[in-house]
Parts: sequence; structure tokens; C-alpha cells
Amino acid sequence: MDEPRVEIGNESERVPFDAERAADLIRRILADEGIRRGVVEVTVVGDPAIHRLNAQFLGHDRPTDVLAFEMESNPKEALLEGSVVVSDETALDRARDYAWSAENELLLYVVHGVLHLVGYDDHAPDDERLMRAKEREYLALAGIDAIAGPDDLGKKED
Repeated sequence: MDEPRVEIGNESERVPFDAERAADLIRRILADEGIRRGVVEVTVVGDPAIHRLNAQFLGHDRPTDVLAFEMESNPKEALLEGSVVVSDETALDRARDYAWSAENELLLYVVHGVLHLVGYDDHAPDDERLMRAKEREYLALAGIDAIAGPDDLGKKED
């Protein structure tokens, strides 16, 4: 059986990042969504790099936590090619706010980005609830049972 390739690069090492753990979660998400071919790349960067990408591709002049770029998708062929970029600096900052580990925050960003690639959205309230449930489901598979975040603190992200 075919399996999509997962490639992970860490250009910034401020936060411990278990690439194999992340790759296992990515493969699980892709399998659950019926993706059998393609490649998903994940890159860990610092705020300056993600800021540049956010400005270039989305017109937002600020760093962000995660960006997801779908390059090619063909559900009939079970194909997905995409890229997820996550910021370890943002993970460090937000982890302090949420009183949990930056490593868990960074893994949350990876899961969030891959969920975007496979078609989940978080703009409408019902979609956001579904996406948060999926995040919790996949992080639980990695042994992370409690997810901290703006919903848990009663505040919204910018």
C-alpha cells in the first residue's frame, strides 16, 4: 500500500522537537483522511522567517504560529502535497501564556497545520469546534491529554 512521504526540517532549535513523533501523527492524520500518496513537509522556523512568509503569502505583517500551504490535492487519487511551517518562538511565548510545554504547543501547531491541509477549517464557530476536537484527538494519540490554549483561558487569539 502506498503511503505519503513526510519530511521534517528544523531550522531553529529553541524548542525540543521530536520529529519522529510529529511524523507519526502526520501519517495518522493522512491515513484517517484517506490520503495514500504525496508528500507533506513540515519546517520549524523562528519568528523572522514565519513573519516573512506570512507577509509574502497572506499580506499579514506579523509573525504567526502556523502556516499551511496546499500545493496539490486530488481526493480521487488520494493525493496530497503540502507544506506546514511552524514557529518555535511563538510556541515558546504562547506556552508561557498557557502554562504548558513549548514542545506540546509546537506539536499542536503541526497537527493544526496538517488538519488545514486535509480540509479542516476554523473560521466558523462549528468548524472551529470540530477542528479543536480533532486536535485533541490526535494529540491524545501522542500522549498529550490536556491541551492549553485561548479557549481554555477564556480569551481569543489575535
